[in-house]
Formats: sequence, C-alpha cells, structure tokens
Amino acid sequence: MTSMLKLYNVVTGCSSGVLGRFLQRRIKKGKEDATRLSERMGMPSIARGRGHLAWFHAASVGEAQSALILLKTMRRDFPDVKFLVTTGTLTSAALMKKRLPDWAMHQYYPLDHPKWVRQFLDHWRPDIAIWIESELWPNMLLEMGKRQIPVALVNARMSDRSLRRWGYAPRSARYVLRVFDLILAQTDKDAHAYKSLGAHNVVTTDSLKYAADPLPVDRDELSRFERALDTRVGWLYASTHEGEEDLAFQIHKDLKENFPTLLTIIAPRAPERAGEIMNKCRQAGLTIHQRSANPAPPDPETDIYLADTLGELGLFYSLSGLCCVGRSLSRDGGGGHNPIEAAQLRSAVLHGPNVGNFTKIYEDMNQARAALRCEDDQELKHNLARLFFNPETIAHMQDTAHSFAREKEVILENVLGRLKPLFIQAGLHCQAPGQISGQAFGKRGGEAGGDVTSKNFPNDSEEKPGESSAAANS
Repeated sequence: MTSMLKLYNVVTGCSSGVLGRFLQRRIKKGKEDATRLSERMGMPSIARGRGHLAWFHAASVGEAQSALILLKTMRRDFPDVKFLVTTGTLTSAALMKKRLPDWAMHQYYPLDHPKWVRQFLDHWRPDIAIWIESELWPNMLLEMGKRQIPVALVNARMSDRSLRRWGYAPRSARYVLRVFDLILAQTDKDAHAYKSLGAHNVVTTDSLKYAADPLPVDRDELSRFERALDTRVGWLYASTHEGEEDLAFQIHKDLKENFPTLLTIIAPRAPERAGEIMNKCRQAGLTIHQRSANPAPPDPETDIYLADTLGELGLFYSLSGLCCVGRSLSRDGGGGHNPIEAAQLRSAVLHGPNVGNFTKIYEDMNQARAALRCEDDQELKHNLARLFFNPETIAHMQDTAHSFAREKEVILENVLGRLKPLFIQAGLHCQAPGQISGQAFGKRGGEAGGDVTSKNFPNDSEEKPGESSAAANS
C-alpha cells in the first residue's frame, strides 16, 4: 500500500466521532434516514441468508437506475444468486423501495471507515461486486482486494476534475484501480483516462443509461391529464436545480404574452425544495399548483404545475412531449441529467451547455437531431416559442428522439456479455451460459413508450492488495 493510502486509512480509522457528527448533521438537514443510520456505519439491518450473493453499488438515483437494468437480466441468468443493492442517498433509497424486486435487498452504503467497511463485508460476504459509474472509495476497494472478491466497474466515467486529482497521486490511483478485474467505460475518453491511471481490462461499451427501461407511466393518470390539458400548450422543466425554477418563471411570463394557455411543469430534482419553489413562484406573480398537496390536474388559471413527487417523472415526460432537462443551465455549473429517459417516452429534448456528466450522450443526440442545445436562457426561450408555433417540428423531434433511444438498446447485450464470464469465474452458476442475446398536451403522436482474469497488477514488483512491501510506499 502506498504511503498516501496508508495515511488515508489511518485518518479515516480515527474519524469515528467526526463521521458520527457528520451523519447527525445530515439527519437534521433531512439527508439521512435516522431509522437506518447503523447501515451507514457498516452494521446491516437485515440478514444475509445462505447462498451466493452478488453486490451492486450505486451511489445515487442515476446509478441506481443503471443497477436496476442489470439486476433484472442477471436474475434471469443466475436465478440461484441473491442480490444486494447499496445506495447512499434518500432519493435513491426511495427509488429502490418503489422499484427494487422483492428478490433483491437494499442497504445504505457505509461511509469509508476501515472498521465499518470490514463489518459490512464480514456480514454480506459478497461473491462478486459490481460498482456503477465513478465512486472510488479506497478503504472499501482495498479491503475487497485483500479478500480477493471479483470486482467490476460498470458504466465507468472519469471527469476531467477527477482525473487531475488522481493524477497527483499516480501510484495510489494505480493501486486502487487494479482492484477492478474489469472496467466497462462509457466513452473512449473515459477508457483512456482509466488506462492512463494504470487500470487494466478497460473496455468501452457506451452508457448503460441507453438500455434503461422506460420510466413507469400511470396510463389512467396520463389520460386524465391529457383530457384536462387538451387545449393548452406547455413544456416540462425536468430535474431542476436551484436557479432553474427562477428561469422557468421568467420564461413563462415572457411566453405567456403570445401563448395565453401556456402551462409550465416543473419537476425538481429534490422534491424537498417544494416550499422554497412555491414561495418564489408566488413572488414572481404566478399561480402554482403543488401535486403532492393536490394530485388533481391543474385548472385553466394555473401557470406553474409543481410535480414534486417521486416516481412520476415518466408521467410528465409522456404528458408534455417537450422538455428541457435540468442542471444544464443551473447556477452550480451544471453537469446535466439523463436525457434518454425523455427520449424513450417521445419527449423532444432541449438542454443547456453544461452537461459534463452526459457529454457523449448529448453529443450523440445532437448529431442525430434527437436533442437541441440552447446556449443560454434567451436561446431556450426563443426555441420554445419557435417550437410552440411549429407543432410539426415538435412531432419530428419526438420521433427522432424515440428512434435514437431504441437504436441504443443493444448496449445492454454488450455489457452483459462482458460481465457474465466474471460471474461464472466467481463460482456463480449461469442458467444461460450462451450469448445474451406549441403542441397541445393531449395531441401527441406515436406510442409512449476484454478478457476477464483474476486481479491484474501493473508491475510485478509492486505489492498486491493484502501483501506488505516497503517498496510500495511513496
């Protein structure tokens, strides 16, 4: 282990009190579940049971949705295996409660304290671990390396910021990354970043988000809303962050002069911000309807419909048919959210320039004319007005977006084909070892809608996880 990783291990090992206070502060802010706080300290709240267990770790909502994609098919091919999913946020836990099959278990991921990590692994004893996207917690990864647990990083991405940070400690980065038996990267750029830090068995498979099942839609509720909004034009601002609601209010006021029946639907990324959004909307002089308080469709006088519920974004993508995907124009610098969810449900996609987490997806969609980039709030307003005047253009964008999403569904087969050998190598029995094979709201067209080895080490002279070597210190 490098000197930097040893220091990290010692410091985190002495941080029980600090981390405990950190969790208590998060409880007060409504960011932790007080009834399950022990899970965050490596003390599981449910029994493991006997048999083989595959562990999927997904930090937040986006990663959790990717995990759900894999779980369903892996269960089909490995029916005798138990499945555990860990996440780290309340919203992702709520998603798991709503969508996780009853044959899988959910726990909160423990903070990266050495003792808590060991307690977690001692209890669950995973036969294989699949981590989704980009979280790299050194203590957990190194402990899994010591125990020789096969580990894959799926849907892997590496931001420029993370690459720079790991670049300051190249030996530590190489030591942590070699724990992974397989890394499936979203893009060639991501793959190159991991390889440059010393990772082995890195393969580009594209983003697993392309292969997600469409978000659930309550068809009866959709019909009820379409009847109520049949004569209105409108749009959805999805997964908004602070500042973007203010932008939506101003755009609504400006466009209402030419579109008096306009309805703007806002679906905040964090529903707990509803009170703040409601107050700002009233200060802007607009009428607002809060879905969590009254699930009825908006009345004709409603300007803003606040969709502050969990698990209903699919309903509003299907309803609106025209959306802007949030955080791409936000004050916090952006990062974007997943546009595939909208495309799968035939919603024409608009977005801002700040889409760091989904750059390749947006580039592909823009090139295919399945999405439209807006450089700033004025261009977003201009494009909305232009589209409201040209409903046939909206319909064409909807069809193009939906076709684009359908064409990408083969990605799941590629990912599964790479993962299944690792499962088999871990001793899990595979039942199928072969190849895995101004538009009005109520007037929308169409239907909704490398080789795997054991641990790979970059240099035989370097210490493997679990061994001791003074030469490995740096």
